[in-house]
Parts: sequence; structure tokens; C-alpha cells
Amino acid sequence: MTSSTTVRSPLRLYGRDAELATLEGLLELLRRGDGGALVLAAPPGLGRTALLRAAAEAHRDRGPVLYATATGAMRAVPGGGVGALLGSVAAGSDPLGPLAAGRAAAGPSPAAPPGADPRGPSAAGPAVTGLPSSARPPVISPDALLGRLRELSVGRPLLVCVDDAHAWDPASRDALALVARGLGPGSRILVLLTATDSTAFAGLPTLQPAPLDEGAAGALLDRLTSGTEGLDPVVRAELLREAAGNPRLLAGLAGRLTPDQLAGRTPLPFPLPGGEAVLAAHAERLDGLPDRTRALLLLAAAAQEHEPDGAGADALLLLRAGTRSGLPRTFLDRALFGTSVTGSILQRAGSRVHFTHRLVARAVLHHAPWPHRRAAHELLATLLTEAAPAPPSAAPPPGTAPASPVPLAALVQRACAAPGPDAVLAARIEAAAVAPFPHAERSAALARAAQLSTEPASRAARFAGAAEQAGLAGDPCLARALLARAGPRTVGAAGPGGDPGQGLAPYVHGMLALRSGPAADAHEALLASAGLLAPHDPRRALDALLGAAEAAWAAGDALGYLDAMNRLARSPVDPDLEHYRAGMCAVLEGRTAKGHALLRPCLDPAGAPGAPAALLRSGVAALVLGDVAAACRAGARALAAVRTRGPDALLPQALEHLAYAELRAGRHAGARAHALEGLHAARRTGQPNSSAHLHAVLALAASVEGPAEACAAHAEAALAGAGPHGLAQAGTLATWARARADLASGRPGEAAARLAPLVGTGPGRGHFAVRTLAVPCWVEAAVLAGRLPEESGELHATVDEFASWTARTADPGAPAQLARCRALLAPADAADARYAEALDHHGRAGGDFERARTQLLYGQWLRRRRRTREARGPLRDALVAFQRCSARAWAERAAGELRAAGEPVAERRDAPGEPLAALTPQQQRIARCVAEGATNREVALRLSLSPRTVDHHLRNVFAALGIRSRTELARLLSP
Repeated sequence: MTSSTTVRSPLRLYGRDAELATLEGLLELLRRGDGGALVLAAPPGLGRTALLRAAAEAHRDRGPVLYATATGAMRAVPGGGVGALLGSVAAGSDPLGPLAAGRAAAGPSPAAPPGADPRGPSAAGPAVTGLPSSARPPVISPDALLGRLRELSVGRPLLVCVDDAHAWDPASRDALALVARGLGPGSRILVLLTATDSTAFAGLPTLQPAPLDEGAAGALLDRLTSGTEGLDPVVRAELLREAAGNPRLLAGLAGRLTPDQLAGRTPLPFPLPGGEAVLAAHAERLDGLPDRTRALLLLAAAAQEHEPDGAGADALLLLRAGTRSGLPRTFLDRALFGTSVTGSILQRAGSRVHFTHRLVARAVLHHAPWPHRRAAHELLATLLTEAAPAPPSAAPPPGTAPASPVPLAALVQRACAAPGPDAVLAARIEAAAVAPFPHAERSAALARAAQLSTEPASRAARFAGAAEQAGLAGDPCLARALLARAGPRTVGAAGPGGDPGQGLAPYVHGMLALRSGPAADAHEALLASAGLLAPHDPRRALDALLGAAEAAWAAGDALGYLDAMNRLARSPVDPDLEHYRAGMCAVLEGRTAKGHALLRPCLDPAGAPGAPAALLRSGVAALVLGDVAAACRAGARALAAVRTRGPDALLPQALEHLAYAELRAGRHAGARAHALEGLHAARRTGQPNSSAHLHAVLALAASVEGPAEACAAHAEAALAGAGPHGLAQAGTLATWARARADLASGRPGEAAARLAPLVGTGPGRGHFAVRTLAVPCWVEAAVLAGRLPEESGELHATVDEFASWTARTADPGAPAQLARCRALLAPADAADARYAEALDHHGRAGGDFERARTQLLYGQWLRRRRRTREARGPLRDALVAFQRCSARAWAERAAGELRAAGEPVAERRDAPGEPLAALTPQQQRIARCVAEGATNREVALRLSLSPRTVDHHLRNVFAALGIRSRTELARLLSP
């Protein structure tokens, strides 16, 4: 017997660390003589067999193992299950048999034959056979079973493993359950059972392995495809989506694809093969249910076909369908609205009915006889048509299709009942899949229409349309999978008349790349698609050009932005959009006054009220004008419009625009709240580019409110996303945020080093629309860091550029920041007046944070000129304002300056027992700066002291702490 009890397997069980730890704990207790029981309850394919085998493998060197796998045939033989279990002792063979432990929770390895049982050779019957099949074992009482198990546990603890125990005969199940309930401390027997659910073993502890999360499923898929040439990202996403966290299903799907299909060189088959075994295992569970229960499950599964993925089925529709098909009303009421009679297969959430596991619904449809399935779909189509309101007699609103006499859901149900391709029905579905139906519902309908299509061009166009709607619904993974089904398109393949859908797939590719790919790729793809779409679909062509312009803006490509916007001039556009286009082009071309005049009407768009895209453009125009209050109003209206009208894919952008406008307005807390919500929305809808921009906004907010660690984390996340995708705007904002946090912490040298490339003219120049905003921070950092006199020419030139921008913008804070920059660069006899001018501008503009920064710099300048009494007023005002803004690091900096000016300020002292508790406040500040790696000169600049004073205090710090070097101090203060 070995001393280790770690549950192990020759191959890794992906995503099962928690379950393995639980088993490890039980085996450790068993080794000490304390037994017990555990039921591993999970649907087929989630790895319960692999976990059971891992436990058996871990224990077999420490004691005997009884291992049996139940089969369906055992249900008909009373006592057969217990007989097979105890028969393994009589057989005297290895209780684990051919464990095939390589078939881990992941299912079969890539080399497994397509028809092999993923659970290994022993899955077909007991791991060890005992009694001959012709013998009819006697029914064994629980007491006799317990006595026999106790005999086997003499000397060494016994592990009893029963796989698929739900398939045992009732007598054996009841006997084993009674025995397991009586086990506990001192019993020296551990019973581990696996079952599809714990219903037959009520009262026993249960562990329910969940579907694998995305990370674990992805790692498993990487292992399964490690011998191939490479896995296409779209194929990867589709496999993970289809498997829904079921490792056995994932292994089956990946094992049936060819290398070319895995690499994305050839389209994926539809539906994906390889899931038949898992679906059959799920369907086997349904065989023992009453006929009326199976009929209701078929209706529930069929009713989900016209709904978006995960939406479930309408309970009232199921009630009507069940009544029409002859099911008793009392049964339907209990199944749909009361105590479940479906074996925990269905669950209700409000007015919706869901399958507890999505694979069960697929199994129900997959294994139902075609006539029954077709009848269910036809019945649902009839009921949906009967319940549809009569079409209005008035003409439909512009931009919407006439109401169909048959609702979209009914058409989709008829499509499910169609025996083969049906071009007429496909065209009817396509015509009906328009607003006001939700984007997800339109996507599902168009995908169904594509499957019915008889012409390759129509099929591809409908799959592309379904992908577009899936993207708007916030599901880019599904959108890419639908695009892959569209297959390659050849320009001109549709004949001399052209193909109206020819540019749709490139357009969808470009819009997806805009949110989740390199900005340059999105720009080029959207420009190309605009040219293809223009003759047939001017609305989408216009959206493609606007998307191309947005991609160029994000990348900091001013020329690319102008190119896309100038192409809009060749297309008919509404007056508001033309004002926006002409105004933005004029501003970027240097005709600022003309551009501002054109943009001002955009602040209150006269188009469709509440149109999210128009409101977002209004917010951009307001920011270009410098009217931050108008930008906040437009951002709030755009957010409200997206929340009420959609699309879901636009929610991260609406929150980003509002958060950035609030930052510009000094509303940092609101900006942080909206940016955090936007970040969650971007992650949910698969938009990493939006995540990068929102991380940059959060970094800027944290550079004010702190902590510095949050600012650094958000800035690093923004830069990690901005770099590979060429998002210059996000990168510039993130770098500016890090520099501002450096200033708050008293590190002007680092801040100046970060900002110098952004505001300069070299290759590291920042985004054209953002770099000017960082100029005041760079001037402050450069001056506080002691910029050499010969370098002042560059500073003055940059301030002159900022002055030119200030003259053109309506930003109320710009004049104050300009005066502050000039005060920092002014000679001593002129600085006083410059600071007074800056504070006067702040008084008119408002904004606590920027005013407090000016007051801090003014007070610091006064104190350095030994005008300490005068310095206390602005420093005190700065401290109070920073505290009001929750700008903690800035408040600490102001408090330090105020103390140095001779005014006592409450400060957090290290608690007794902490390393610096014995030091004075000044010594604590110096010690922390030195521990961070600052030199004496840098500490002196940061704290407005002389280097000699820093040296004096540092010697006292060393003496008080009993150390001799900066290295020891850093080690002492390290976390």
C-alpha cells in the first residue's frame, strides 16, 4: 500500500479538479478506516465513468475493489446487479479489468475507432463477470449484502464501484442503497455509484459533474486535435458550441471531421456527425417513460425549433398542443405548471419551459420516428397560425415588410416538417424574417430557409443573412459558423445579372472584424463589401462605409477615415448624415471652423427618433466640438435606445461612448460604472475590441480614483488587446492613464517618459483625436521631473499647438488647462498671474478634479518659493476637492504638500506591529518611495524636499528599522 491517496489517471481529466479533489478526500478517509457513499449523477457523456475509474485506479494498490458496470438487460433479472457485483469475487480476476483509463472524462482519444464505445471495453457489461448468463441469481437481502462486503473489507478497506447503477434491477438498487446509507465512520467500505440522476438513490450524498467550462473544453479539444495540421478558429468555436461542454460529444464530433474540415479548408457538414452515441444514450433514458410523457417531450423539443437557442418553449403553446393531441389536461397542468411528471427532464422558468439539458431535446427529436416528429411540427404550425393576429389593413411603415398571413414561427415549424428542400417555403421564410422580430429569431429563421434552398447562391446569401442577424444579436461565434456554411463565393458566379447577395458575406466578415479583429482588416473588408453591395443594397453599402470609417478611426488612420467618409458623398444619404460626414471631413482636413458649423446641427438629429446609430454619431460630433455636456446627453439617449430597441451587439459601444463622455466631463464615478457594465456586455457578446476600449476608459477612471493597481491592470488589458488589433485610440488612452497614475503617485519622470512619444511627432505618436488631450499631463510631468532648459523649446511648441486646439474647441476646461501649462513654463514673475488666470477659467468651467490639480500645482509652486503661508490655501482647497472626487492618491499627494507647508493633516499611520509603525509620517513616505526603487533625487522631486533632507531622513529610517541598505528596506516592505 502506498502512502499517497491522490486520485490520478494516465491521461488528464479536463475540468474535473473539484470532483477529483472530492474523491481524493473520500479515499483518504477510507484509508483511515472511515467509509461512506457518493453518487456521481450526470447525464451521459459528462465523464462520470471516467471519474469512477480514476477513483478505482487510485485505490487498487491499497485495498480490494469491486467494480461492476450495469447494463439495460439487468433490469429484467431480480438480483442480477448484486449478483454481477459479487460474482467478480468468485471469478477472482482483476476488479478493474481492461480499464482503458486513457478514456478520460474527455471521451475517446483521437485514435479511437468511430464506432467504439467512448467509455472503453468494459462499458458493454460488468467489468468482471461472475455468474453465467444462464444462471438466475437469487435476490440478496441488504443485510446479506452488507455482511458479504464486510467480509471483503477485513484487513484492508474496500471500494465498491457501480457504473450506471440506475440500470440495475430495482431489487439490487434498493439493497445497495440501503447498505450505502448505513456506511460511515469505522465501516471501512466506500460505495461509489454513477447514475443519470440521483432519483433512485435519494438520501445519499450526490456529486453532479457539470458541463465543462469553455477553458477546459478548449484544452480538451486541443488535445484531441493535437495530431492534425491545425484547428481553424471558426471550426473550433463551432465544435465547442455544438458539444455544449459534453466531453464525450466533443470527442465524437472532432473524431468524425477530416483534416481539411478541421483546418477550415472545406466546409463543415451540417448537421455535424459524431454525436449519435451520446444522443442515443440520452434517448435510452426516455424509453422507460410513459407514452404521454414522451409525447409531451416531443412537443416541447419541437416547439423550441422556432425559438432562439436557449429560449426554451412557450408553456401556453405546449398546453394548447398537448390538449389538441389528446393528452389529459390534468397531466399537462402538472407537467407544465405544477409538480413535474417528466422525470426532471423539463423545468419551467416563468412562462417558458426548458429541458434540463439541451442535449435531451436534440435526442428526443433525433430518435423520434419521422411521422411522429412531422406531425408534431405540423400541429405547432397550425396552432401558431391560428393564434396569429389578423394582418393590419393599413400600409406597413417604411422599411418594414408587409405582415404575412402566416407568422414567422409557423413558417419555421412548416420548414421543420418539410421532407426536403423547398424553394417556395424558403422564400416565404426569408420575406417574413424582418423587423420587428428579434435578431436572434431572424437568424434562426434565415438559417432554416438556407437549409431549404435549392440554389447555391440563395443558400449562401441566406446563411450570410443569418450570420448578420446572429452578429447583431450579440452571438459572433454563431455568426462565424453560419458564414462558414455559406461556403466560398466567386465574383460573377451568379451570371450576367449579378448576385444581389454577393457582397453580404464580406460585409458580415468586416463587421465581425470591426468588433473582434484587426482594425485594418475590418477597414479593407468593409470598403470592398461596400463596392459589391452598392448596386443592389445601398443601405448596407452605406453601413459598410460607416463601419470602415469607424475601423480607421479606432486605428488612428486619419487618411483611411477620410477615404471612407468621402466615398459616402457618392451615395444618397439623409441630411443629418451628410452634415456629419462633411463636418468630420472638414475638421480632419484642417477646415475647423467650417467643420464645426456643419457638425452643430448633428447635436440634435432630426432623423428617426431614438435611432441608436444616429445618437452615437451625435455624441461623437459633440466631443469633436468640445461640448462634453451634449456628448453626455447624446450618450445617455443612445444607451436608452439600445436598451429598448437593440441591437444587443451595440450595447458595449453605447456604454463606451457614454463612459468616455462622462470622463471628459469629470464624472469619473459614472464613467467607471458604465464602463464596467460595458465590459461585461462586450465579453458576453464576444467583442474583444470593445473590451480593449472599455479597459482604457476604466484605466483613466482609476488614474483619478485609484487604486494604482487597478489602473495598471486595466491599462495592461487595454494594451494587450490594442496591440495585436492595431487599436491606436485604446492604446493612447491606456498609456495616458498610466502616466496620470504616475503623476498621482509622485513619479513625474515615469509619466513624462510615457507621454513624450504620444505628444511628439515620431513613430510613437498617439491617436490624432486623443493625443492633444494628454498635453497638459505631459507638460506637468516634464516640468516636475526637472526638464533641462535646452528642452523647453519642445515644451513651448507643444503648448502652442494645444493653444491652437483650445481656440477651436468648445471644451470649457481647455482654457484653464492651457493657462496651467503656461504657468508651469512661465518665469517666476509671471507664473502667479498664469495660475490666477487658470483658476479663474476653472471657476467658469466647473470640474472639481482639474481645478484641484491646478490648485495643487499652484500651492506646490508657492511652497517651493518659501511662500508657505500662501501655499496652504490652494493646497487645502485641492485636498478637499480631491477627497470630494474620491481621488485618493491625488489627495495623499496634496496632503503631503500641505504638511510640508506646516499645516497638520490627519494621515493613516501604520498599525502597531507593522514595519513602519515606529517612523514619523515623513519618514514613512520616504521609506515607501525608496522601497519602490526611487533614488534620493527622485524622492526629493516627488515630495518637494531637498536631496540632503531625504538623505538625512533615510539615515534615521535605517537606524530605526535596524537595516543597512535599500535592498533590505525593499525586502522588509515587500508584500
